[in-house]
This record gives sequence, structure tokens and C-alpha cells, in this order.
Amino acid sequence: MGAEELRMKTEDQLKGDLANLKKEAFNLRFQQANGQLENTARVRSVRRDIARIMTFLGQKAAVAAPAAKPAAEAKPAPKVKAKKAAKPKAEASEKKAAKKPKTTTPKAKKAAAKKTAKAKA
Repeated sequence: MGAEELRMKTEDQLKGDLANLKKEAFNLRFQQANGQLENTARVRSVRRDIARIMTFLGQKAAVAAPAAKPAAEAKPAPKVKAKKAAKPKAEASEKKAAKKPKTTTPKAKKAAAKKTAKAKA
């Protein structure tokens, strides 16, 4: 599929060709996975044809929508959020010291039990 041939097609025709090529690429991948693929070069050509069609679709979309670009540029700037006041360091360190480590693993539970047993004795 040549570039000249693709330039002459409409967007709908290109989308139809793209769908067909994607189906063919899927079938080729399936054949390759099963060891039934005879023409391995076809995989490469189909991938390149898909990329070529997607390029032309992108170009046609860019040409069709130049008016939308200036409107997007006219957006107001996003508002900047005010920063929250920082907490004093003393309060933060007290909260960290008040938290007890969680003992959820069996090893940690045994170690905690041994510590409490030694402290009682």
C-alpha cells in the first residue's frame, strides 16, 4: 500500500482499511504462535501499513481541526492553591512517639511476649 494511494482515500476508507489490517495482524500473530506462518515478512509489512494509515489519519485530523487549537489556548490559567500552615515540630514528634508499633507477624508477637515476660520478672 503506497502513500499516494492512501492520500486519495477518505477518512472512512482509511478507517476501514485500518480495521482490516488489524484483523490480519491478529491472525498473523496467531499463526506465528502456532508455527503455521509461512510468510514471515507479511507481519512486518502489515505493521508498517497500519502505522502508515494511522499517520495519514492523524494528518487528516490535524488539517480538519486547526480552529480548535486557538480556542484551547484561550483557557484561563489554573488557580494556585494556598499552602496549609505547617504544624509545629513538637506536635508532630509527640504523635510519632505516641504511636505503638503493630505486632502482626508471629515472630513479632513472640518477641513482644518475651519482652513483657522479662519486664515482669
